[in-house]
Amino acid sequence: MNNVGIVLEGGGMRGVYTGGVLEYFLEKQLCFPYVAAVSAGACNGASYVAKQRGRNKAVTVDFASHPEYISYRRLIKNGELFNFDLIFEEIPNNLHLFDYESFFQSDQLFFTGTTDCETGEVIYFEKEELKADLNKILRASCSLPLVAPIVVHRGRPLLDGGVSDPIPLEKSIQDGNEKHVVILTQCPGYEKKPENQWRWLYRKKYRMYPQLLRLLETRWMIYNQSLKKVLEMEQEGRAFVFRPENLQNVGRLERKQEKLQALYNHGYAHAKERYEELLAFLTASPCPFPAEREKISVGRVRK
Repeated sequence: MNNVGIVLEGGGMRGVYTGGVLEYFLEKQLCFPYVAAVSAGACNGASYVAKQRGRNKAVTVDFASHPEYISYRRLIKNGELFNFDLIFEEIPNNLHLFDYESFFQSDQLFFTGTTDCETGEVIYFEKEELKADLNKILRASCSLPLVAPIVVHRGRPLLDGGVSDPIPLEKSIQDGNEKHVVILTQCPGYEKKPENQWRWLYRKKYRMYPQLLRLLETRWMIYNQSLKKVLEMEQEGRAFVFRPENLQNVGRLERKQEKLQALYNHGYAHAKERYEELLAFLTASPCPFPAEREKISVGRVRK
């Protein structure tokens, strides 16, 4: 299975849908050679690359009710809504161990996207660069503006990778993949709206980072452009897309386990229902690029 990439969107707690899809892939031992992910997608992707069945459910659905997992008191006191010390240190190292050895020994490429606050560019880290910094980069990729502190790594101030590259399909394309399996965390027909209500707060909090501000004020357009690219490639036969049909009333900050479990089950069921269709997509000859398809079409007309 060469030149195939799997692309994982973020979405906060909506990412349990992705966890369900990946769980079925692990059950079927379907391991893509290339993974590009941002935010919650990167966390799901890490457990997938480590081949730890059940872990994504355990660290999201099962821990969501933990009193310190999401805390508005913590947000007011420390500027951090999610308890990232719990999520990226205590859980993987003590409460539900992450298999670092299997992760780093995997022959799968794994790219985690972050946003550089100074330049506004997306910065990707491949897992081989992260032997000592994996949890720090995952934390940076998940650090949502306004509700998480900036993470400084090697002198670079980093935030949520989804700000600069919400659906890392272009990364997969640039790295030479011909086919792409994309897991989204919004329903069909979704379109992001401008976040004008937060503009004043963005300008107050990030006034030292004008390029980041530019991204934050236009990220609704960036997201919609990324989604348009996904839809175009899906229509062209170069992308196979999983998307939830029903979010089960799960929002980015959902904590109710029954809702999270329902969305996780939905992702698992989707992967199971569409598995044969996915295999057909993976084994079919790559669809020609648009320009090449046009040449083929013209040639047929001339005959």
